Amino acid sequence: MLLFPIIVSIFSLIFAYFLIREVKKAPSGSGKMIEIAQGIREGAVSYLKRQYKAVAQVAVVLFFVLFLALGIKAALGFLIGAIASAASGFIGMMISTQANVKVAEAAKKGLASTLNLAFRGGSVTGFLVAGLGLLSVAGFYFLAQDLKALVALGFGGSLISVFARLGGGIYTKAADVGADLVGKIEQGIPEDDPRNPAVIADQVGDNVGDCAGMAADLFETYVVTLVAAMVLGSLLFPDLSSALTLPLMLGSIAILASIISTFFVRLPKNQSIISALYRGLIGAALLSAIGFLPVILKATRGFQMPFLNLYLPAIIGLLIAGGMFLITDYFTSKKYRPVRSIAQASQSGHGPNIIAGLAVGMESTILPIILISIGILISFALGGMYGLAIAAVAMLSLTGLIIALDSYGPICDNAAGISEMAGLSEESREI
Repeated sequence: MLLFPIIVSIFSLIFAYFLIREVKKAPSGSGKMIEIAQGIREGAVSYLKRQYKAVAQVAVVLFFVLFLALGIKAALGFLIGAIASAASGFIGMMISTQANVKVAEAAKKGLASTLNLAFRGGSVTGFLVAGLGLLSVAGFYFLAQDLKALVALGFGGSLISVFARLGGGIYTKAADVGADLVGKIEQGIPEDDPRNPAVIADQVGDNVGDCAGMAADLFETYVVTLVAAMVLGSLLFPDLSSALTLPLMLGSIAILASIISTFFVRLPKNQSIISALYRGLIGAALLSAIGFLPVILKATRGFQMPFLNLYLPAIIGLLIAGGMFLITDYFTSKKYRPVRSIAQASQSGHGPNIIAGLAVGMESTILPIILISIGILISFALGGMYGLAIAAVAMLSLTGLIIALDSYGPICDNAAGISEMAGLSEESREI
């Protein structure tokens, strides 16, 4: 049962490799565009080198602590988790910094080519995270056969996540606010103006925070959820190996579904980008739901519970993932009331703008809390603690595609900045 997740995770990495080749083959535009993109790339690499140098010092100390306290398996698990998390973030960010200038060039051809290339660039990070996460857990357990060491692997991913997400997030916002202050407030020049040297730092922040930081964060969440479900399964059903491997099988099915669904992301006739992205998400969820059915049916033959008591929690997990996507779209899209109300309040000054923003931010937490709470109650009622674990695994099983959708944003943001600084046409910048 462990060989299938290992094979699927390797296939995910191979798919990411072919996406990298596809992105690299795209044209990069003029010399000025390449020069700007090179500055962004150098800044992002410099930041990550400094960050990983600090993380490495902490990791070395923790490695020896775990070695002395828990043994070599736990120490190696911690090291593998940290390296895999750092690698997924670094490689994904490097591809994002290469894709941004190519997306800016693709915008000259139209919206469809821009969407396709930006999504491919984001998918690299997504399938690196999903592939490395699943390979780390399944591969390490296959070799070590030790759940305690597997927990240490999740700890390694958590270490990178703390530095990457918090450090990258602080850098991102500091650079963003700094660029706006010196540009818009002090000098009165527009956003992403080439005369503002802080603009490059702002573009770097998009990559280190929203690409590398987000990748490390979701790698840790994905791995820890898989490990927790496996540990719970082994404790509740110690005589059933399927209880331990079922979370890995669900993750494998979802990765395959996500890979297939990347081909569904195409610009529709109404030219709506969000509709194109929804196609991929809905396709992945439906294919995963179909794929989960035989896997759970086979696994539950030894369980003392009906098939639906585990299958329905898995479906609930997928529905929660989709529901969170819809809620996020509603509260952040300019088409809907929340963003429009903030824009309207801004006409009265800074104070109403801040108050309206805080109000919408607080309001946006209600629906996710209700959705997750209902999912927890139903999943627990159906399958107990293990049903709850299966719901959590299913919810995070689409991590690869969700990261692809998330990374799409900073790539396009960088492309818009490069277009502005390189003086491309108004049509290209609007796309």
